[in-house]
Amino acid sequence: MSLLSFLDRSHTIAKPGFNRWMVPPAALCVHLCIGQAYALSVFNLPMTKLLGITQSGPGDWKLTELGWIFSIAMVFLGGSAAVFGRWVEEGGPRRAMFTAALCWAGGFFLSAVGVYSHTLWLIYIGYGVLGGCGLGIGYISPVSTLIKWFPDRPGMATGMAIMGFGGGAFIASPLSVWLLGKFTTATHIGVAETFITLGCVYLFFMIVGSIIVRVPAPGWKPEGYVAPTQSVGLITRSDVRSTSRRFHAPCPVARSRCSIRGSVISPFADR
Repeated sequence: MSLLSFLDRSHTIAKPGFNRWMVPPAALCVHLCIGQAYALSVFNLPMTKLLGITQSGPGDWKLTELGWIFSIAMVFLGGSAAVFGRWVEEGGPRRAMFTAALCWAGGFFLSAVGVYSHTLWLIYIGYGVLGGCGLGIGYISPVSTLIKWFPDRPGMATGMAIMGFGGGAFIASPLSVWLLGKFTTATHIGVAETFITLGCVYLFFMIVGSIIVRVPAPGWKPEGYVAPTQSVGLITRSDVRSTSRRFHAPCPVARSRCSIRGSVISPFADR
């Protein structure tokens, strides 16, 4: 069996008896890795002292320049999710997750070259463009797969995916600090080595996730599950004005706005 055929959707269809609870770990293998994007600010101060070592020296990058890395990655996260959404659905989660692994890890490797050669535009392309595409593709493929496996628990399925994405930063932040401490010496800041190590770790776990993942066979449904026969109507303006829903509807939006603002601020948090 060739690699391309192994990644094909037809080879990811679950056989009878497959335990659907194997899919959440596969999704977490991807989301816990790409969640590192929200821990990128850990590298801000070290990357401003690559030449000066103890403090920023002539030729060192400014925080305002480094802040664009995160911004570019977020732009390409949204863009790749929108552009490749149909490709992900048609090709299946294994191909998408494998591609996301190559893009995400490749972004770290190219960024390491940029750090080593002190070439900022390489980091923009590596982490920002290539890594951003890995973020977008890697984000949507596990979510759509989980929803297919858990039609009886769609909220839980989506929540598990989001938990992994947020948990990735929780793990990546102390891990990055620890690796920087191991690779940094009196004459060298170990950002490039840390990028390479993280890239290898993320590549491994994301590929493991792509191997584990499966899609349900056509017509499959959980035992005892009965699909709803009547869809829930949309909330109209009159509903918002006349019921207590008006107090609850803005809450998710407000939370998402706070999350976005926090994400945008994080690259400058160490000023």
